[in-house]
Amino acid sequence: MKNLLIIFGGKSGEHEVSCISAKSVLENISKDKYNIIKVGITKEGNWYKTDCTPEEIGSGKWTEMEKTKAVLSPDPSDHGLVTADGIINVDVIFPVMHGDYCEDGCIQGLFEMSGIPYVGPGVLSSSVGMDKAATKLFADFEGLPQAQWLVLNPPYSDKMLKQIREKFSYPIFVKPCNAGSSLGASKVHNEAEFKAAFEEAAKIDSKILCEEYINAREVECAVLGNEDARASVLGEIIPSNEFYDYKAKYIDNKSGFAVPAALPEETTAAISDYAVRIFKALGCRGLSRVDFFVDKVTGKIYFNEINTLPGFTSISMYPKLWENTGVKYADLIDKLIEYAEK
Repeated sequence: MKNLLIIFGGKSGEHEVSCISAKSVLENISKDKYNIIKVGITKEGNWYKTDCTPEEIGSGKWTEMEKTKAVLSPDPSDHGLVTADGIINVDVIFPVMHGDYCEDGCIQGLFEMSGIPYVGPGVLSSSVGMDKAATKLFADFEGLPQAQWLVLNPPYSDKMLKQIREKFSYPIFVKPCNAGSSLGASKVHNEAEFKAAFEEAAKIDSKILCEEYINAREVECAVLGNEDARASVLGEIIPSNEFYDYKAKYIDNKSGFAVPAALPEETTAAISDYAVRIFKALGCRGLSRVDFFVDKVTGKIYFNEINTLPGFTSISMYPKLWENTGVKYADLIDKLIEYAEK
């Protein structure tokens, strides 16, 4: 039986989402195949081994309960967790984590040093995928169609309005380059709203992405595999808010999903191809979710972003898309672990 280390939480704005994702993974994983070791990282960055239930992890109560210090050793000869009682051997790591320090290559660097196989893309793929501006450069090179975009740096200045005026017409999207779950993202309808949106995004990152607004359907594609990466069926998001922001994703539970998305066959084929191409261009492995816009009038496709460690909550699109492609949640976890070992 493999010793599987599931790491959750982390020092990011998506800490709570990570805990909810971990709850879902733990509820669905085969207990007959894996000896599960659970390590939570607090918002302060402290590592703890815990025996809490999935429910206690999902609710965040695990931080208040009995736990022991445990850190992953960067020494490959240890090949596991270091605790006060000694070293616990780990065969595979499954980071159920999102956001800064978790999805951006930081923790993947530690995994590489440890010499332990891990689920998901590596250091370069993760860091590029987390940075929306860097991803757009890769997508440009790969020839994927994109909306017009511009990167600005704080502090705010009135000169920025001139740059925006020359590049776009309103509305536009303003968002931090390095953030997930739509944290810090705003839809800006006029110049009067721009400053507040810019400063909100600047609380999260020092690079601010401004993007052309597309009156579009939001379509997502899940990718699974290494060199043999393949695309799932497509899903369409029907947001409960003006756009698919953090509240629409995780709080009000009113957003709708259409899986598979009702799209022309040629559109579906093109999006699937684009998803696998950007996955391979970034050197991803294991899993990613790739998001697109499809113009409601023209049907034109626009690449939006790639998520290298997508959500695994009960309402997350990545497992939903694979379930509708014929891969059950538990089997999906098994496949991801197999790809990590390969």
